[in-house]
Amino acid sequence: MTDFTDLSALYINTSLKREAGESHTALLMRGSASIMEKQGVSVEHLHLMDHTLAFGVSYDMTEEGAPRDDWPALWEKVRAADILVIGSPIWLGEESSLCRVLIERLYAMSGELNDKGQSTYYGKTGGAVVTGNEDGVKHVSMTIAYALAHLGFTIPPQPDTGWIGEAGPGPSYGDPVDGTRAGMGHEFTQQTATVMTWNLMHLARMLRDAGGYPRTGNDREAWARGERFGWEDPL
Repeated sequence: MTDFTDLSALYINTSLKREAGESHTALLMRGSASIMEKQGVSVEHLHLMDHTLAFGVSYDMTEEGAPRDDWPALWEKVRAADILVIGSPIWLGEESSLCRVLIERLYAMSGELNDKGQSTYYGKTGGAVVTGNEDGVKHVSMTIAYALAHLGFTIPPQPDTGWIGEAGPGPSYGDPVDGTRAGMGHEFTQQTATVMTWNLMHLARMLRDAGGYPRTGNDREAWARGERFGWEDPL
């Protein structure tokens, strides 16, 4: 078995529930996290509603007039993690508004570079966990996965998992239904969650062992100095 004990994972839940214990998305996230914990990965959970995340695309929005901004402290947790998993409920087919704010704040740090002149997100892996009782799991996962990839995260195969109930009002993931729990035991959700989790760990292990990505072709500082790594405008 591969040793994952030096890896760390951060699960950020962007549920709109005020209390973390009321979040249906958190249940599915914990299922994934438990696999990592069994493999020795250091796992931390963040319920984003417990924090004040100011609107904006700067490191610290209090410098631009916001009364409070917890992002600088949260950013240190993101920076330290090898794996980032973002969880979101579905609202009108889209990710939560809080998820969008998180993506914007992650984007604010995309100018931070590592010692190879690459995005500081290079060498990190990312995934998505989505729940709801309407259609939209793949759409929300696509939004999260693309955003993370664009910022510099590496996205593994099967990077997402989710569960939705029937269209219209109805139980959410984990709600009591006729003596059972909605979504619990759903084989497809179990399978995708398991594959996502292991692929995140495997990819994080490979990236860590390889020392991240080579500098050639993606060194922003070299590009600024005029190096073009073989690029010529096509005629």
